[in-house]
Amino acid sequence: MVDIKNVVVVGAGQMGNGIGQVSLMVGLNVTLVDIKDEFVDAGYANIDEGMKKLEAKGALSESADDIMARCKKSTDLASAVKDADIIIEAVVENMDVKKQVFKTCDENAPAHCIIASNTSTMSITEMATATNRPDKCIGMHFFNPVPLMRLIEVIYGEKSSDESIEKAMEFANKLPCLKGKRYIAKVLKDRPGFICNRVTAPVQIYNNYVFDLCAEKGISWKALDNDTRGPMPTCVLADYVGIDTLYHGQVYYSKTLSPDFAPGKVVSQLFNEGKLGKKTGQGFHDWSQGRPKPDRSAGKARIMKLKYSIAIMLNEGCRVLEEGVTTSWEVIDQVLMAGMNMPGIMGPNVNNSAKQVEVLNELIEMTGKKYFTPCDLLKSEKWVEMK
Repeated sequence: MVDIKNVVVVGAGQMGNGIGQVSLMVGLNVTLVDIKDEFVDAGYANIDEGMKKLEAKGALSESADDIMARCKKSTDLASAVKDADIIIEAVVENMDVKKQVFKTCDENAPAHCIIASNTSTMSITEMATATNRPDKCIGMHFFNPVPLMRLIEVIYGEKSSDESIEKAMEFANKLPCLKGKRYIAKVLKDRPGFICNRVTAPVQIYNNYVFDLCAEKGISWKALDNDTRGPMPTCVLADYVGIDTLYHGQVYYSKTLSPDFAPGKVVSQLFNEGKLGKKTGQGFHDWSQGRPKPDRSAGKARIMKLKYSIAIMLNEGCRVLEEGVTTSWEVIDQVLMAGMNMPGIMGPNVNNSAKQVEVLNELIEMTGKKYFTPCDLLKSEKWVEMK
């Protein structure tokens, strides 16, 4: 394999232009591709704005203009990939769309080129079936916003070669992070959600239960947000991620993991009404004046409890270990910290499995969701030794 010099990012949205920005910052050539000029122009403008801010802070080793001179724009994917060393797909979470992107890239990119998906949930193995180079098809899951979030998951498909994975790891380790050292997690098995999103995904089952309960009882979203500690409350976070992203992810998990992941009434209604959160200006909250601020006068819903989320994630972490997605609970804790700014949940519960099993059983009784059943590894406590 040749050294990576030419990066093509397919999809110029928030994730795509973030990937483009950090690639440009280490001296690589970037081509930003999308289906319309207006999308490409908007992505390019975001990168340019980010570079100028960094230049003003003295954080760049060369001028913003010189960096942006290495950034090309295109709406012709076939032409854009002809000199690519790595292609990173960051389009909508739709398998058919992603497979078409992989197919076009495979047919037009050089033989040595790696084709990577930034999917947060979907099968790398299935995407690779659209190509004649499954050994060079991998996952590279970045976290939002890319310049600030430290984690990148590099994911094996069933036929990904070790060489492709190592080359992607080398590339990922070069990419700067403005908030600390990158943590690159090697994901050993292609399972829905990989490590970070998979461990946190079942919390959405609980969230859907809570959303629907609040709607039924007439409890405001501001009150529900006041139940949550941390920098981004539950409903604000859902809006920030995107209701459509949550909806499509939950549909995918409902097909690949359990029907219990199916979107609830509230998320389905918001999705169907096009109220997708920050990106549309309206979701659970109104974003027209910027990020919604806490409203302490709304009181608390007193419904959402952190103990349930912790038990859910610990159980799912054990499932991830059972499935061989990683072989160490310490990796899971580091991934959660780097990708979610979330303190580890595995390590602090090394001596607390029995209590978490009780909480999970309480949760099943409350919600009726069997996916919360404690897994064998959690009950056996053998995961404690898997460092």
